[in-house]
Amino acid sequence: MICVSDYAPQLLNRNCSPEADRDIRETVRAIISDVRRCGDTALLEYSRRFDKVRDLCIEVPGQVIDASAAGIDPELLGTMRLAAGRIERYHRSQLREGFEIREPDGTVMGQKVLPIEKVGIYVPGGRAAYPSTVLMTAIPARIAGCGTIVMVTPPDSDGTISPTVLAASKIAGVDRVFAIGGAQAIAALAYGTQTVPKVDKIVGPGNAYVAEAKRQVFGAVSIDMIAGPSEILIIADKSACPAFLAADMLAQAEHDPMAKAVLLTDSRELGLNVLDEIQKRLPQLTRGEIAGRSISDNGRILIVDSISQAIEISNEWAPEHLELCLDDPMPLLGSIRNAGSVFLGHYCPEAMGDYLTGPNHTLPTSGTARFSSALGVDDFTKRVQYSSLPREVACALADDVNRFALAEGLGAHASSALIRKQAKEGQL
Repeated sequence: MICVSDYAPQLLNRNCSPEADRDIRETVRAIISDVRRCGDTALLEYSRRFDKVRDLCIEVPGQVIDASAAGIDPELLGTMRLAAGRIERYHRSQLREGFEIREPDGTVMGQKVLPIEKVGIYVPGGRAAYPSTVLMTAIPARIAGCGTIVMVTPPDSDGTISPTVLAASKIAGVDRVFAIGGAQAIAALAYGTQTVPKVDKIVGPGNAYVAEAKRQVFGAVSIDMIAGPSEILIIADKSACPAFLAADMLAQAEHDPMAKAVLLTDSRELGLNVLDEIQKRLPQLTRGEIAGRSISDNGRILIVDSISQAIEISNEWAPEHLELCLDDPMPLLGSIRNAGSVFLGHYCPEAMGDYLTGPNHTLPTSGTARFSSALGVDDFTKRVQYSSLPREVACALADDVNRFALAEGLGAHASSALIRKQAKEGQL
């Protein structure tokens, strides 16, 4: 069971490797090969094998999506629309414009920002339904201007999709929905089948098989990231409420037995009180078995010398979610270098960010926040650069290009630049 310990670096070793084990790699490789070779037939077979679905309609009809949106609880529908509005306002601020530079000599340099034409969104299923993931992935894609947004998600054993997930797809502007999950869904999006269209990029979280499938199809399509188990790091001092912190750690732990919830505090008394709250609250959870395994195997309450030391540790660990549960956290924000998403103060828990604050909840895990970022509008765009040179400028630069190209041993490059100068001087 989780205990209160003095901080030591080895206590924050992650419980997962970014590399899938051999069995997962080989299983995924076989699934991808089958889908490429057999298309829809393979999808139906894997749905029978993994999802226990006998009669599957691969694509969800539009009328079923409409009926789901009309049939869910009106208050829940209102909440989803509230979330969609906040997500949209935040992500619209991420839109970039192209630029063009015109030099006095007539040179033109520029860049266009264009949407990726076809994107695929993976929405996990199985342990729970995630309409929030639909909103967080599809809304930025729609804001970016993607031409086609395709969603895949595992079906229940009767072949249906959660009505809340379908309602979210309608709110978010998803064009087509397919009742397929796992590595086979990633393969279908990457290579296309008789029913599922090939896309240009795949985004969204999933289990180890989904993550490995994304790794293996990268190159045929683009992907957002390889996501590992979810994690939270909380930095708190004596001003924090133990019950708040325990609730936040358990909220992370209920995701998955491999999820990691860590508290760094300079108050041993606070740490002990949080431990008491966790032990009190854990038996009351509907997903208590999952949360209990996560807390027992991966939970940490660690005592540090100071909040400054906690910030240093956080920057080294690069957590997916970082909470600063302090009375005045804003001055510390400038010290945070590596984190997927930061939650400031006592009243902005990570759970708020999962649904309603507005910033994206699809985040880099396993320390990859050192070099990658939350999903956003940029992930659904590409940049096309262009340039133009007047004849005189091209000829004036030819000798420099020739010199550079020859230094790299590329004589044809040198000739390509010089031939235009030679033509102007009548040497051809």
